[in-house]
Amino acid sequence: MIVKTPVKPKEASTVILLRPSSGHAKTGFEVLMVLRHPDSSFVPDSYVFPGGSLEESDCTEDMAALCSGIDRQQARAILDGMPAADEALGAWVSAIRETFEEVGLLLAYREDGTLLDFRSSEESDRFRLYRNHLMENRMSFFDILIQERLTLAADRLHYFSHWITPWFLPIRYDARFFVAAAPANQKTQPDGVELIKHVWISPHELLEGARRRQYDMVEPTMFTIMEIAEFSSIREVISSTTGKRIAARS
Repeated sequence: MIVKTPVKPKEASTVILLRPSSGHAKTGFEVLMVLRHPDSSFVPDSYVFPGGSLEESDCTEDMAALCSGIDRQQARAILDGMPAADEALGAWVSAIRETFEEVGLLLAYREDGTLLDFRSSEESDRFRLYRNHLMENRMSFFDILIQERLTLAADRLHYFSHWITPWFLPIRYDARFFVAAAPANQKTQPDGVELIKHVWISPHELLEGARRRQYDMVEPTMFTIMEIAEFSSIREVISSTTGKRIAARS
């Protein structure tokens, strides 16, 4: 009898990005969904939220110093079960970095304390180039922040849920889900490598599309959409995280 040894899950962060409804809708909100490449080794051809694994560089003292509104001890108190305080805060850093890498949206503050928005085509082009350099390992995320004199808007990410990939799968993640309002005036653009398509869609439309097999989603994603569909505004979704008791699910 062969006994399969479970693979240790990698620490990961996922971001549920929300924006006010567009088009003819005057109420409610939309969620950003991205389609994974069909050749991906993990949940191929599925609609997911942006996110990925923690990297060592996410957990350094230098990165911790650039996090606005939360420090290592606060992060560890929020993320129950995280092995170390540096990794706990690293979950916030990873969430913001991965969002920038995967869909081009950067949750960060300028020196004057305002949320980063691309005020000109020149600025938008500059950050697009930064993103390319980051993905090609020609520039670090820390270097981009220092060069632009930015701090991470970690206080805008709110801990929403905790999912662990089942023990019997060959690729596993211990993923912390955060919810955040998307930054205004920043264009969503999938990286074209891991992610090949995106859609901003209301939770109810997404669930109806899933029922019609237009949007394939894995269980954690589906459950999350069902949960946020119970709310009528972004403020309600974010407010629901206050005092929320979060247990790991798999």
